[in-house]
Amino acid sequence: MSVSLYQSGVSGLLASQQQLATTGHNIANVNTEGFNRQRAEQNATLGFQSGGNFIGTGTYIDNIARLYDQFSHKEQLLNQSNLGQADSLNGKLSQLDRLMSHSGEAVMGSINQLYQSINGVVDNPSDAGLRSIVLNQASVLSSNFNDLSNEFNNMTKAVNGEIDQVVNKISEISVELAKTNEAILYSQNLKETGQANDLLDKRDQLIGELSQYTSVNTIEDQHGVMTVMIGQGVTLVAGITPLTMQVNAGDPDPLKTELRLVGPNGSVAMSEQKLGGSLGASFEFRDEHLSQTKKDIDRLAMAISSTLNTNQASGLDLNGIQGANMFSDINTLQLQQGRVSSPSTNTGNLAAQVNITDISLLPAAEFEVRYDGTNYIMTNMSNGNTENLGAPGSGTYTPSSPDYGFEFIETSGAPVAGDVLTLQPTKDGAALFKTILNDGSAIAASSAVNVTPSTNNVSDGKVAITNVTDPAAARTFASTTNQGLLVDVYESSPGTFSYRVYDGDPNTPPPTPPSVVGAITSGTFLAGNSVVIDMPPAPATAAFQFEISGQPVGQGVLAPEKYTIGDAFGIGNGGNALSMAKTQTEKVINGGTESFSQNLAVSTATVGSKASNAELVSDTAQALYNQAYNRNQSISGVNLDEEAANLLKFQQAYQASSQIISVANTLFDTILAAVR
Repeated sequence: MSVSLYQSGVSGLLASQQQLATTGHNIANVNTEGFNRQRAEQNATLGFQSGGNFIGTGTYIDNIARLYDQFSHKEQLLNQSNLGQADSLNGKLSQLDRLMSHSGEAVMGSINQLYQSINGVVDNPSDAGLRSIVLNQASVLSSNFNDLSNEFNNMTKAVNGEIDQVVNKISEISVELAKTNEAILYSQNLKETGQANDLLDKRDQLIGELSQYTSVNTIEDQHGVMTVMIGQGVTLVAGITPLTMQVNAGDPDPLKTELRLVGPNGSVAMSEQKLGGSLGASFEFRDEHLSQTKKDIDRLAMAISSTLNTNQASGLDLNGIQGANMFSDINTLQLQQGRVSSPSTNTGNLAAQVNITDISLLPAAEFEVRYDGTNYIMTNMSNGNTENLGAPGSGTYTPSSPDYGFEFIETSGAPVAGDVLTLQPTKDGAALFKTILNDGSAIAASSAVNVTPSTNNVSDGKVAITNVTDPAAARTFASTTNQGLLVDVYESSPGTFSYRVYDGDPNTPPPTPPSVVGAITSGTFLAGNSVVIDMPPAPATAAFQFEISGQPVGQGVLAPEKYTIGDAFGIGNGGNALSMAKTQTEKVINGGTESFSQNLAVSTATVGSKASNAELVSDTAQALYNQAYNRNQSISGVNLDEEAANLLKFQQAYQASSQIISVANTLFDTILAAVR
């Protein structure tokens, strides 16, 4: 009997000792990140039969169990990945928002200052100082665009550097996970139920760290070895075999770096769009938000350059010469060729370029041209719209459905089926935006020709110069070839107007309408419409155009309204400068829906809206992660109050078991004494 009692006491003592050790382990690791509390699971030993009864023989520790709920842990991992992505994207968009708010304001201010200086030239075209101010402000605008483009490039490089660091960290975690899997495998004894709890905690901690960088899924086999998958099912750790990730330069754009998964037998490309976590956020920011903002700014710079250069070419400078470009030409050979990129995987040798034909139609988007073996198929990468451009060999291809305002031009070589070209029509628009005019007298403030209505006109009819492609030739045609151009318009029949254009020589007045003898050109148009007339008319090359609009009804039947077009050049003429100044408010971007300032404001507001939304998403992700973390901790976390209570309980049990041993020892001594 005393032996049985002694065995029960010893078993209780040992069990209590193990309970105390487990409780102490929990308390010691209360601040250890990733630690899951443990519990010693205690069971009664089998009793023996005596006198028809089963007499207990004590207790034993069956297992040291890790209090772990895989469902709450997976929920925590999912929310941790979402939080990593939301926080990273929020930080980057906030940085972009600050950049656009600061640098965008500088660009907006320099645009306004440039147009204020142009207005000064309108008021006093002959003032050399005012002309110099225009060029100074143009240089400031160029510098601001260049600086903003550099900031975009720096942000791209910074994000690429962050991607490199994260990828290296993921590779390190992969190796550590494989080693931990191996340690867990070799620690298993298939005949026992115990687990390497601390190794399991370490593995879960590594997976938790990994989930900050990318979304994670895991599968555990019957031996406790775990397969770890990232993104949308790409295996990163296959049992005890780690795979690593590497970053390669983009093809064809080296700054658009790409990911590859590297294994023992080679590497495969990974889809960056499905990674999740902070790594997925970096790719999303770089390839979507930052890239789109850069395209918007590039297009704005190109629109300003094209618009003001066109206006310069429509007027005459102080020397009576057609105005030279104020800014760099948007269709230089360097820019045209830079807009087309060819990946190294192409097997053909096609070379091409992109020429901008209408800046108002140009979208801030990228395009892909793929040769399918028969035709070029162009895809708008922003919305997925496709268009068949036709077979190779035509030289120039103009998209028409819709018209994107550019031409795709073959320059040499030929494609092979499957070859792909990337078109970036706005590429480097801000980076290569330069002020090239350096002489204030070369500002084309003077208009070449102007229109003077007769004082006898009584209608609301109007004749206006709408386009001047060669101001010197326009001036010559109006005042040298002819002694002014006389335009008369009359209602030849109800609702129909006829116009005639004659040499304005006062010695040879035009015949009475409707005769068109000796007319340079003539024609008709319907009431409510207008007509644009080339001067000189075809087949000659037009030097300028004018438009007849309104209801030019004279006094009486066939009584014409008369207008004279003549030479307008003069150092005090600011007519072309006025036209240039009006472009500040003209809607010349996005299909003629936005002015320069409106377009920049929309771009800045779009980034601000994205940043604000990202902040809300980040706050929500943080709240969801906190809830998931707290739920998991309620199961797996160490509660010091509970552990303190357990410590007292197991201490008392230990003392009680010691007392049992003491009693058993006394009884045993008594029995020995009785038989002496």
